[in-house]
Amino acid sequence: MQIAQAQGRSPEAAEALVQLDRALFLWHRRLLKGEIQGRLLAELGLDLELTQFHGLTAITRIQNGIGRDRGEPATIGLLAEEMNLDPSRASRIAADLIARGYVTRAAAQDDGRKSVLLLTDRAHEVLARFRELKWAKLMDIFADWSDEDVAIFSRLFGRYADGLGRVHRGESRAGPSDSA
Repeated sequence: MQIAQAQGRSPEAAEALVQLDRALFLWHRRLLKGEIQGRLLAELGLDLELTQFHGLTAITRIQNGIGRDRGEPATIGLLAEEMNLDPSRASRIAADLIARGYVTRAAAQDDGRKSVLLLTDRAHEVLARFRELKWAKLMDIFADWSDEDVAIFSRLFGRYADGLGRVHRGESRAGPSDSA
């Protein structure tokens, strides 16, 4: 709080930032521990462990280019990279998903020696059911918010997320840092 006030923020704004920090900590902790996704998986009665579900969503992000320059076929190496795991752990997750019928392995079109991971119809169905339940819960969270409040929150949270990325990349408000 003292740092915020030293930076020229009012005591009210400094206190609001402290409350925001607490809320973000709890939100982040719930995400890291997998509480939210775990509860949704349990509510859906799915036979997936949280790590396996993360594997499915990682394959989806790779294939669709989410957070990447472009979509591409998922490989064990890309799965490991996306999940921030070593390749042997990613390989075990893929093997579990294959054994449960969520993923198949196929030869890559560009190199028959390389395997790619493909989501099965079962995986697509599970991901769709998860997405529907997640959105139902999200709509419940915002049920008593006005459309204007939702739009403002979205804009401000997006601004916060952009700023977080910018600051942690070492860029100033004006642009990339020139301190090289």
